[in-house]
Amino acid sequence: MRSGLYWAAGVFALCASVAVAITFGPARIGVGDVWSAVGARLGWGSSDLSPIRDGIVWNLRLPRTLLAAVCGAGLAVCGTVLQALLRNPLADPFVLGVSSGASAGAVLVVVLGVGGGALSVSGGAFIGAVVSFALVLLLSHTLGGTTDRVVLSGVAAMQLFSALTSVVVLTAADAETTRGVLFWLLGSLGGVGWTEVWLCLAVLVVALVVCLGYGRTLDAFAFGPEAAAALGVHVARTRLILLCVTALLTAVLVSAAGAIGFVGLVLPHAARALVGPGHTRLLPVTALAGAVFLVWVDTAARTVLAPQEVPVGVVTSLIGVPAFVAVLYRRRAVR
Repeated sequence: MRSGLYWAAGVFALCASVAVAITFGPARIGVGDVWSAVGARLGWGSSDLSPIRDGIVWNLRLPRTLLAAVCGAGLAVCGTVLQALLRNPLADPFVLGVSSGASAGAVLVVVLGVGGGALSVSGGAFIGAVVSFALVLLLSHTLGGTTDRVVLSGVAAMQLFSALTSVVVLTAADAETTRGVLFWLLGSLGGVGWTEVWLCLAVLVVALVVCLGYGRTLDAFAFGPEAAAALGVHVARTRLILLCVTALLTAVLVSAAGAIGFVGLVLPHAARALVGPGHTRLLPVTALAGAVFLVWVDTAARTVLAPQEVPVGVVTSLIGVPAFVAVLYRRRAVR
């Protein structure tokens, strides 16, 4: 019952947050204008907004805000699954080195022109993320396939691709390109369109459905892989499926928005404090919390120092570090 209330409150908070966040910006647009523009596009009435203001809502602010919500939800879900699967409270979507691989792929496209113009930045980032994850799977399988080996393999891949990115940027990029690449690497939701929104949303829905289907299995992993196996869980197969799902989701999100940290690290702990450790309740609440969180983080990133925009990843780090300390202190006080 309580988790249902949290879920309903989360849906309401997300809808309200999206509507209000769109009103922030140089052009004066109210919440009523937002609903009017969206309703007109969906065939629910007409809008009195000028074409310019309607375009600002539908083509600029709404896709960016929705992508922020999707990225926040996806990263939070990935963090929740990885922390349960690896039994590591510090695990997040980037522990597998997927972010570093995506960054390296994007840099190779932008700086070195890999793909000859046929490959976009997002496409290069996605390929780099997949290559990084394949390397992690290969290393972890070679070393024994245990959860600690997966984490160590992720750290190794992260360092490898981060070094590759640094070498390419420092040796082949000019000042302007370097600035743009570094801004993207820190997380940026600027300039996104509906294509990125629909792609990321589709992958998020599929990943969330799969993870919810393994909800009780993730509960069993809390007692260790041996206990999970004793309860009838096929440990190796389950681990491979969920790692592939989280890696795919992270790769798609990173290819669209760059590297955004701390969302998958902090939000799962905060959601557990509200609804407990059961993953059938935890996953939806965590997704909603992550969506609301990143919507407001992105709003702050583009408005606090306007007209200068702050990378979203910088803001999440500034908020995430003290929030994570507070979560750890609270967990210690409860114990």
